[in-house]
Amino acid sequence: MKSFISNERSKKIIFILLAVVCLTPIVSSPVALLLGFILAVFLGNPFEKTLHRYIHLLLQISIVGLGFGLKLDEALEAGKSGLILTVISIFTVMILGYFAGKFLKLERPLSYLISVGTAICGGSAIAAISPIIKPSTKQISLALAIVFTLNSVALFIYPPIGHLLNLTQEQFGLWCAIGIHDTSSVVGAAGKYGNEALKIATTVKLARALWIIPVSVITMFIFKSKESKVKVPWFIGYFIVAILLNTYFPFFSQLGSGITVGAKAGLNLTLFFIGSTLSVQTLKTIGFKPLALAVFLWIFISTGSLLYILNFD
Repeated sequence: MKSFISNERSKKIIFILLAVVCLTPIVSSPVALLLGFILAVFLGNPFEKTLHRYIHLLLQISIVGLGFGLKLDEALEAGKSGLILTVISIFTVMILGYFAGKFLKLERPLSYLISVGTAICGGSAIAAISPIIKPSTKQISLALAIVFTLNSVALFIYPPIGHLLNLTQEQFGLWCAIGIHDTSSVVGAAGKYGNEALKIATTVKLARALWIIPVSVITMFIFKSKESKVKVPWFIGYFIVAILLNTYFPFFSQLGSGITVGAKAGLNLTLFFIGSTLSVQTLKTIGFKPLALAVFLWIFISTGSLLYILNFD
């Protein structure tokens, strides 16, 4: 019993030490995610039962912090540049997801969760839509596992591809916001590419996340669930308030750089937490058909948005 307690205590100490390291500038976003995954595989996550509730909260706080690094004119310009591509990509992915899911003979709720997660903002969209369509716990877990796995892959491969194609900061930021599912990985990849890419990616991604509201309303009609409530992503409003404070109040503008540094550290910690929830056992639960649907939609939105950006943006 004593050895077990000692072992658990050692795991917690190692976890906390790695978390502190991820708060420092020496660890990049992909490395933070990888450290979390390695920890989960070899030692296990001693805080797994309680960690999930803090991941989204920390992500939201960090996103709001990034708002203090933006001016209103920059945010409006970024949002405007990504509007057309956002609308096209969301509706195209949802339609493709519907027909591809039917072709693969996937359960309708699972197919819908994967599609909406790919089309809008990954885990946040899945969490918002789940109470409306009422999927099984297994279907929710499966959709989240797939999305987080592909997010992890994107965090590593997007920056090298961006450099290979000589994408500008603006082009790469827009590509991240459209092509990567979850906000955490979008910000992680864009932040690794550059500060300008980070500003574009954050703004466009959060504008994209607002589409959770109309898509949720449409979903209520599709699944004929009048009793369901739409979950509004209120933290996006706080992000806008942060931009306004940074733009019009010199006091907040002076603090902006420090808050932004703290926000980036918080995002790294978020990615470490996400990595620590991905285990080999979780990955083994992913079946071929749902993975095939998710990969197909992800490749489509990644290549399609990149071609659009290179040729029309």
